[in-house]
Amino acid sequence: MERKIRIGAVSYLNTKPLLYGLQHGPIRDDIELTLDYPSNLVKALKNDQIDIGLLPVAALLDISDYQIVSDYCIGTEGEVASVCVFSEVPLDEIDTVLLDYQSRTSVMLCRILFAKHWKKSVQFINAADETYIDNIKGNVAGLVIGDRALKIRDRFTYIYDLGLGWKEMTGMPFVFAVWVTTSKFQSDVVEKYSNAFQLGINQIPVIVGQNLFLEYNLFDYFTKNISYSLDSSKIKGLKAFLAYIEGME
Repeated sequence: MERKIRIGAVSYLNTKPLLYGLQHGPIRDDIELTLDYPSNLVKALKNDQIDIGLLPVAALLDISDYQIVSDYCIGTEGEVASVCVFSEVPLDEIDTVLLDYQSRTSVMLCRILFAKHWKKSVQFINAADETYIDNIKGNVAGLVIGDRALKIRDRFTYIYDLGLGWKEMTGMPFVFAVWVTTSKFQSDVVEKYSNAFQLGINQIPVIVGQNLFLEYNLFDYFTKNISYSLDSSKIKGLKAFLAYIEGME
């Protein structure tokens, strides 16, 4: 019996439309799905624990012979809402930024925006666990990503959206995560995954109804903040981001 394809994805709300297609489409019986933090998925792909992973794009620089699978991603055309620097004070008064530990991509984007766009020198401190959010106070700001970022939006006076910041700086959309493999898949297999992702996107109203989330309008989040199509403009933005990272490291 042929082995099921092992797929890993991030366990955030923004993946719900993509996961819906995997879980309810024709390929649902052909896969094993694992949900985890972005950084853990990178390790899983490198250690051959998954075959395909929805990986943060900064990890592409560390993976040799990778292949992007499908024309779908986690991206944004501007304001993303779930990747933000939160602060009690305006940008020019921030002196320290606590960095979310869950995604290297968002951390690198944050550093780039402070250096190149906002032109503000701050001290960056890597957070170790969830308690860092409680330390966002006074002149100490914090980068928060994922569902937690949506939940705390009403707690802070100042919110600096990293997707919007990138758009303002470059004029390009931003890609946070893409489907990646180090294996070779036939084009018909790749097409099946793309069809599954589109199936889920077509069911966004159903998905919103299945996920009670009072802190933010999920329909707006899935249709206005998140952009799932990996088109040529996003690929251009992705390449520009990777070039920035290589210039910083």
